[in-house]
Amino acid sequence: MISETGEQIGILPLREALRIAADRGLDLVEVAPQARPPVCRLMDYGKYKYEQSKREREARKKQKVIDIKEIKMRPNIEDHDFEVRVRNAERFLRDGDKVKATIMFRGREIVHADLGKAVLDRLYERVKDLCVVERPAKVEGRNMIMILAPKPGLAEREKQEPAQSEAQAE
Repeated sequence: MISETGEQIGILPLREALRIAADRGLDLVEVAPQARPPVCRLMDYGKYKYEQSKREREARKKQKVIDIKEIKMRPNIEDHDFEVRVRNAERFLRDGDKVKATIMFRGREIVHADLGKAVLDRLYERVKDLCVVERPAKVEGRNMIMILAPKPGLAEREKQEPAQSEAQAE
């Protein structure tokens, strides 16, 4: 048995351990049931559960949920439309989201999958300083899909750089 301060009390019969817990106004919690003899601890179980849920809430606050944003293109996309897609992809990656680049083929365009691959390669060349290829270009049905993930630590660097540039402007 372990006390509420963490020091070992020793091996006690169950009845005596329960009596000590009741005298101190605490709960007897089994922490290692597979040990021989089983290890129990004196603690305020309600307070322990509350603190544990508080820690979990704090951890969830600090988590970044990564979304997958999709950019759809055609194999014969015009230059201006392509530039718009590149700017969107850059923005998504800077925000810390993954980008799913999709080339949609219609009719017999699927025969020229190499044209779609060329568009995806061109997109990657434009944003390669911001991302890594999580899944290379692959044909799935009538679409060719490539997934780009932001480089680790990119979102934090992007947040720091604007603050530094504002300080330099003043």
